[in-house]
Amino acid sequence: MPVPHHAFGSVEVCIDYDAITRLFRRAHGEGRNTLFEYEVYDLLRDSGAETPPRSILLKRGERLEDEQLAGLTGDRAVLKIVSPTIVHKTEVGGVRVVRNSPDAIRSAWRRMLSEVPERYAAYLERQPEATPEAYAGLADEALAAAIAGDIRGVLLVQYMEPDSREFGNELIVGIRKTREFGMIIGSGLGGTDTELYAERFRKGQAVTLSSTAMTDGPSFFELFRDTISYRKLAGLTRGQRRIVTDEQLIECFSSFIDMANHYSPENPDAPFHIEELEINPFAYADYLMVPLDGMCRFSVPGTVPPPRPVEKITSLLHPESIGIIGVSATRENFGRIILRNVLDAGFPADRVRIVKPGETTIDGAACVPDLASLDCTLDLFVVAVGSPQVPGLVDELVERDAARSVMLIPGGMGETEESRERASRVIEKIKAAHAAGTGPVFLGGNCMGVVSRPGRYDTWFIPEEKLPAFTPGGHHRAAFISQSGAFMLTRLSQCPILDPAYMVSMGNQTDLTLGDMVSHFADSDDVDVIAVYAEGFNDVDGLNFCRGVRRAVLAGKEVVFYKAGRTPEGKSATSGHTASLAGDYAVCESCVRQAGAVVAQSFTQFENLFMLAERLHGKVIRGNRLAAMSGAGFEAVGMADSIQSDDYRMELAPLSEATRAALGDLLAAKGLDRLVTVTNPLDITPGADDQVHADVIRILAGEPGVDAVVAGLDPMSPVMRTLADPDTPLNMDDERSIVALLRALLPTLETPVIGVVDGGRQYDPLVDRLKEAGLCVFRTSDQAVAAIAQYIEGRLNAERIRSIK
Repeated sequence: MPVPHHAFGSVEVCIDYDAITRLFRRAHGEGRNTLFEYEVYDLLRDSGAETPPRSILLKRGERLEDEQLAGLTGDRAVLKIVSPTIVHKTEVGGVRVVRNSPDAIRSAWRRMLSEVPERYAAYLERQPEATPEAYAGLADEALAAAIAGDIRGVLLVQYMEPDSREFGNELIVGIRKTREFGMIIGSGLGGTDTELYAERFRKGQAVTLSSTAMTDGPSFFELFRDTISYRKLAGLTRGQRRIVTDEQLIECFSSFIDMANHYSPENPDAPFHIEELEINPFAYADYLMVPLDGMCRFSVPGTVPPPRPVEKITSLLHPESIGIIGVSATRENFGRIILRNVLDAGFPADRVRIVKPGETTIDGAACVPDLASLDCTLDLFVVAVGSPQVPGLVDELVERDAARSVMLIPGGMGETEESRERASRVIEKIKAAHAAGTGPVFLGGNCMGVVSRPGRYDTWFIPEEKLPAFTPGGHHRAAFISQSGAFMLTRLSQCPILDPAYMVSMGNQTDLTLGDMVSHFADSDDVDVIAVYAEGFNDVDGLNFCRGVRRAVLAGKEVVFYKAGRTPEGKSATSGHTASLAGDYAVCESCVRQAGAVVAQSFTQFENLFMLAERLHGKVIRGNRLAAMSGAGFEAVGMADSIQSDDYRMELAPLSEATRAALGDLLAAKGLDRLVTVTNPLDITPGADDQVHADVIRILAGEPGVDAVVAGLDPMSPVMRTLADPDTPLNMDDERSIVALLRALLPTLETPVIGVVDGGRQYDPLVDRLKEAGLCVFRTSDQAVAAIAQYIEGRLNAERIRSIK
């Protein structure tokens, strides 16, 4: 029976899932995992979407009578080849527009049945990577014969004259099942050049992508409104007229989203899964959305993985007892370094157990000869032995229920071809334990470990003298989660001001995933900021990750994200336009951003955004109006030039009369009024001393129309106290220096302030001292503006999400 879902005004969208399931079941019974085009049109009728054009299947081998060929209205008709293997029909002559007469149709039908197999065979020989599995090993006449044997006939379709053939007046709408993010929907500029539009247009202008599990028709429509496609369809460009209503688009998007969620791995009752459903394009005729081509692939649901005891992450991050295996009693191996780091971080030695036969204590921690000799179930067990020993050790840990959580430090757990069998054995053992409701959670393998400041332990295998000097007890309320331990270590070494409470190296995600960890910290009471470096997600964990991000954002937290692997080679290669558009990174970026995270585009940007999130979390963000000041003219201009990009857009704030007057009075008192014009950005000249810089920052930050302040601190000014030399009157440790003034000023300000120190290495001590004073400092003005602009964009997006919910 039709199921009503949404009502928009007087329009109700109904989906007949029983009828759609019958379509899938019939095709499956015939050994197909695709629908023919005319079946896709039947699916659209059953989905409550726009009525497709009338069509008649002209089967191969049948006799075509004039009466059969005269059933369509209009002067012209469209003929399309029908085959389960030919997806892109136009390239091989599989689509033709002919005069709507029995003779013309009959002639074209015969010609297509004769020519298309040869053209498709030639196409596959030119592009062997596109060869369907059924044709593997075939060539020449044998290939053409196999193609001809699969052709069911030709679809005779009513010709619909579109309202406009101008650029941008065709729409693609598609849903697709992705490995990482489940079902996604994409829509944008349609037609044969869809992929070209997505590649060449500014990001987000040609195509909109979203997870269907985290959106609905109206919400997706709001994203779609930012595309060129919408502007063309809605008649918002010069010389255009509207050819489709907003209500029609919402209705269409809602129908596709609801179908995606029904035939999704997320629905345990789904009789089939839609792998891909695409209409490319929809054209428009007298306010009708007319599908001109459609394809659909589906599959039978597989087995559902068992649930994992993710609640045991608490034991991993806040253990009361820790066990370690792989510690040498005589040399500095990884295990010994881990033991010393655990103890140096403050974890009590009497709560540590070392599995080491022949020893009684190492570094004050008790040793036991084997797992059977442990006197308790450990909260955390750290495995630092060679990878060949890991499978047997995992078996014993599971069977003895020896620990609630396990950290697998070793590599050689799936990174290479020869180690994949070993990793597979470990994974199957873990899955079997979870299916039985037993066993610990596992972090890793190939992970660097965890630093948990609240848990008072550090399992990194890096010697202390090579680590950045973290401030004891001075950590931020932040969690740094990284799939690469080296990435995390490098970022912290480059920017020690990043001092998070938790630093978690995920490794290969043998068991615990990025989604698990983000979801845990989303509910944590001691974390406000979550920063994540990802290289890939386990099956459907991208969606779980996005749900964790959304939950964190709704709880008032900030999430900063960087995804590696963004090249075309990293995209999924499947047959449809939607799949080409929805490459792995494009889907990831869209879904994570829509969940509420701030997405970084480079390592440096990630580092900067993480720093801003840690330092500015408590500041008030009202909008995107920027005030900029500097004692260097080029810097003020550079700030103004950097307020817009593909990823963000800021405005220079207009200054109120009261603010202008306050700035005028200040400059006059310092004798700078004849040199400075009060504008935004404000060039206060090199004659402005430390106090002027601080006072200008205070005045601008107090302006109600200013949402952020970027301050160039002009380190080479002849009057600024910016030097580390204690013997100079320009010493930065002077109580009148900008460092001292900002240390007192910044805590009193609600508005975020960031600084710029554009100078050489001799000003590195000044930068360090300013950061210690609580100021986020950048070395160039354009980098500073870009960072604060993107950070504010992310904060405002998170506020929009919270306001909707």
